[in-house]
Amino acid sequence: MNFSNITWLDDKGHIKPPLYLYFMLVFIARAWCIFIASLTQSSDRAALVAMFYPQKSDFIMALVAGFGALLIYGVVIAERKRKPHWVRPVFAQLKWILFLLLVIDAALLFERTITSHYLYSWSTGLDGLLLFWSLIYLFKSKRLTYYFADWNQDEDEQANKSSLVEKPFNK
Repeated sequence: MNFSNITWLDDKGHIKPPLYLYFMLVFIARAWCIFIASLTQSSDRAALVAMFYPQKSDFIMALVAGFGALLIYGVVIAERKRKPHWVRPVFAQLKWILFLLLVIDAALLFERTITSHYLYSWSTGLDGLLLFWSLIYLFKSKRLTYYFADWNQDEDEQANKSSLVEKPFNK
């Protein structure tokens, strides 16, 4: 018997978000991480951003694409609390939303490659490798598939029924 899946569950019996999902969200939102890190430098804030994104338009497009990862992180937090219930249909579609964000990131990577006249750089190669691994993980990970299917409609209906049950008055 294989009991390794027990570590996937929290104390309420729900599947915990995989650590690699968080890594993937940080990878997609890396422009936001660079932006926040640049705010900590008092001398030259633009130098850190220019080191990773030489073109200002590339940085702005990466911020726009990374905003989706921040929203997905908010949905993951809502799933952990199982509230609000209107987020559940969005949570069920997270796999395809992540795929869309990775495709946008790939398009931005391709555009950066074109503007650099197809010259190889380590940052472009590393971005391409992490993008490739993220796509493979998104479609081949059983744990991620089970996680996206964990918050189902039956739980919402049971929660609504239990909140509608009248409680006797205490005298």
